[in-house]
Amino acid sequence: MAGDIDSQLSERQNDTVATKIREEMARRRISRQYLADQAKISLSTLEKALSGHRPFTLATTIRLEEALGMRLRGADGHDNPPLPSHGHASEDFGAYSRAAVGWIEGRYLTLRPSFGDPKAIFAYCTEIGWSDAASNLRFIEKERLDAAFTQQGTVAIPNLSGHIYLATNTSGQHRLIIISRPSITGEMYGILTTLQAGRGAQLTPVSAPIVLIPMGSAPDAQFGRIASDHASYASYLAYLKRTVEEPFAVFLPGPTVVD
Repeated sequence: MAGDIDSQLSERQNDTVATKIREEMARRRISRQYLADQAKISLSTLEKALSGHRPFTLATTIRLEEALGMRLRGADGHDNPPLPSHGHASEDFGAYSRAAVGWIEGRYLTLRPSFGDPKAIFAYCTEIGWSDAASNLRFIEKERLDAAFTQQGTVAIPNLSGHIYLATNTSGQHRLIIISRPSITGEMYGILTTLQAGRGAQLTPVSAPIVLIPMGSAPDAQFGRIASDHASYASYLAYLKRTVEEPFAVFLPGPTVVD
């Protein structure tokens, strides 16, 4: 088994994998450093393989497939054997089967308050889909105005809490979204907890309401920073207000400090 993992791809396979990676990086607008971090490989290893100076090993290719949530090798049954698909996530993600969570796969208009403008709403796309390589659901963000901060990670759906967890772990730095199961019209409401960039290198923990709306329910979705004079602002704001008014999420006030 160890020998198989350490084996190198053929020249044809290597060219195919390198091309797919470059195309996917361009489509998602992510850097080589970001991809290397997500795949837990060195930037040097990635750059040498992409330039053809060193072939991809099977182990490196699998890590990249897991990071991108997509197949990089072909599936012709000969030179490129298909990835094993167990169709069942581990207990760490809720022990769900693919058949049981197919309803969540798709593209979602994602709304949260803008961190840069307190009067605006930040809108982008979140894609959720099954990864054969990881044997669980994964998500990736797209159409972000701040593409350098695009997130991707795992999806946990435990039966105990009745909620859904979208988690990003980048070198031990976490971001977490906790959302409800879909409403009758398909929206999922909840809380985003992350770090907000401040002055210089300062980062501050911050939580905010967040909503994922099936793209089929938002055919005219607008992305980016939606200001109060934007045509979509009123409808987007109504979604965010519902998060706390229903309430799908509660933001507790701090205790009163008395001198």
